[in-house]
Amino acid sequence: MKTDPSSLFLKLNQRLYDLRTPIVMGIVNVTPDSFFSLSRFKAGRSLLNQEEQQIAEGAAIIDVGGYSTRPQAAPVSSEEELRRISEPIELIRKKFPDVPVSVDTFRAEVARTVVERYGVSMINDVSGGTLDPMMFETVAALQVAYVLMHMRGTPQTMQSHITYEALLPDVIHFLEKRVAQLHLLGVNDVVIDPGFGFSKTMEQNYELLRKLDYFKEIEVPLLVGVSRKSMVYNLLETTPGGALNGTTALHMLALLGGASILRVHDVKEAVEAVKIFKAWQQAGNQEE
Repeated sequence: MKTDPSSLFLKLNQRLYDLRTPIVMGIVNVTPDSFFSLSRFKAGRSLLNQEEQQIAEGAAIIDVGGYSTRPQAAPVSSEEELRRISEPIELIRKKFPDVPVSVDTFRAEVARTVVERYGVSMINDVSGGTLDPMMFETVAALQVAYVLMHMRGTPQTMQSHITYEALLPDVIHFLEKRVAQLHLLGVNDVVIDPGFGFSKTMEQNYELLRKLDYFKEIEVPLLVGVSRKSMVYNLLETTPGGALNGTTALHMLALLGGASILRVHDVKEAVEAVKIFKAWQQAGNQEE
């Protein structure tokens, strides 16, 4: 299944990224209750050290989140979400002004504030615009890139919405319809995310991963976020902390399925997976 090469470009910070070579997005969580404890970063020097390490290891984008979306996570106010994410964004923008910053939020108010105040270049919305009716209009007005993820319900209720008439067609239809809405509003830089772990069972997650190449039909870049999630550690009967090897295996499968962006906790290992994938891909091109 071929993808139009022109669809694999993404504009961030006035720079055009060619996603025919996949890139890695590093996760910076400033929540006290993220499911992976080692991804919870505190303020000050330790936070800056983590950001520096991710960038040194090859992260092309840093994704900052202040609202935990794990099941049963307690909701927080938009004011608290902004308070949590302000320092890490400021640190990156001051020390690494050329590194694009993404903010993981489903609130239009938060999106507008971080773009206008800090020059954030991407909004990563786990709800795909379903939790804030102003999100699409806000992103269009701000003219920033947007990650459109599939989820049903809210982070607190999503795992009660796992019954589908037909999983793959339902997820693709949701994404296709909303990509079209964003394009009509003038949002050109849209990335889709199937939403692994959101409103899906373990079996459904693996079904989507196996059929990932079907998402190429939408002809926008594809982001995959499977890093240390329950689809890894529950299957392997371990913990999020013991799920790095399994995560790397899933990253390679995602790359083979057409992922353009890997959203990860462990940048070095993901960058290495991309390098191996590209070498494998180039060897195949030489044979043709």
